[in-house]
Amino acid sequence: MYRNSSVAVVVPAYNEASFIADVLRDVPEYVDRIYAVDDCSTDDTRREIERTAADLNARTGGSFDRVVALAHEENRGVGGAIKTGYERARDDDVDVTAVMAGDGQMDPDELERFLDPIIDGRADYTKGNRLWRRDHWESMSGWRQFGNRLLTLLTRIASGYWEMSDPQNGYTAISKHALETVPLEDLYEDYGFANDLLVHLNVNDLRIADVPHEAVYGDEESDIAYASFVPQLSVLLLRDFCWRLKTNYLVLNFHPTVLCYVLGVVGTVSSAARALATFRPGRESVTRSGAHSERFLSFAVFLLGSLFLVLALVFDMEQNENLVVRTDGSVRSDDRSEDQHTSEDTHERAPERGRENATERVDDDPFLGREHGPTDASGRHGGGR
Repeated sequence: MYRNSSVAVVVPAYNEASFIADVLRDVPEYVDRIYAVDDCSTDDTRREIERTAADLNARTGGSFDRVVALAHEENRGVGGAIKTGYERARDDDVDVTAVMAGDGQMDPDELERFLDPIIDGRADYTKGNRLWRRDHWESMSGWRQFGNRLLTLLTRIASGYWEMSDPQNGYTAISKHALETVPLEDLYEDYGFANDLLVHLNVNDLRIADVPHEAVYGDEESDIAYASFVPQLSVLLLRDFCWRLKTNYLVLNFHPTVLCYVLGVVGTVSSAARALATFRPGRESVTRSGAHSERFLSFAVFLLGSLFLVLALVFDMEQNENLVVRTDGSVRSDDRSEDQHTSEDTHERAPERGRENATERVDDDPFLGREHGPTDASGRHGGGR
């Protein structure tokens, strides 16, 4: 328990046999439950998880399993592994669930800084930000800097969290309320999981907090290929952006933001295409003055479309300006009304979710009286894509 709240940590792992044991052992003692999820690794990650789990659970005197070893029979991606841990934490009724990668890049001593804004009721989701210091940027290659800056910009536009940074940061924590609100089964399962989750959090009007922290790099190697990852994620973010606009500004409530976006995109794209067409070979029949008039008209429409885009961005920022919280406790703009505040004390408990499998109760478990399913990844917790 941490500040009278139950805490769990999800540890997704794929081919992390060299690091996973140390990661599990370094999780702070106040964490009640650790969900270690092997995403069908091809090395000894699963065996290391099971061996370390048995050792750490033996220290509890056999009263309960603090480390729960979960395994996928098919690789689902990092998002799929996190979803498996999230679903188990949600079923176990955990108050706050953090994510710490299995490669040891996340300092466990900083976990409290991710938990505090949620326990205080100031945010429902906290995420790390490694890019708050200039030397972190300067240590990156030019291509990686470009990729991070581009993905930050695209994720801000898609999600509506305009003051958020470092969206690919995997050090996060989420409230029980958010896990019960967001449809986990609909979330993207690969490396775009964190970006997709942010969009769903925004649509559900949930606050987030950026937590600046130091980057921890060792001998681990990233398997993200930015040349293919950035275009793939850009398509996902475009889809999410359109879904957010439709849901927030048409379905839930009408707002001119979506109209301004549409007019802006149509105006700028069509005018640019029309202007370029005047330079196309084979248009000798068009007089010079006619071509100039056509280009001038295209330029005017382009300016008008750009104006609509700027207006749409301003509207969008105003609608979402109070959803990003400072980690020192102050909100970046005026507080929302009390009925939208996400304090854990005001969250209504969701109905208990049943499980098809046999359940057991463990008297000394910190989740006393809560039902637990099997520790493998069967049913909702495993399987292929």
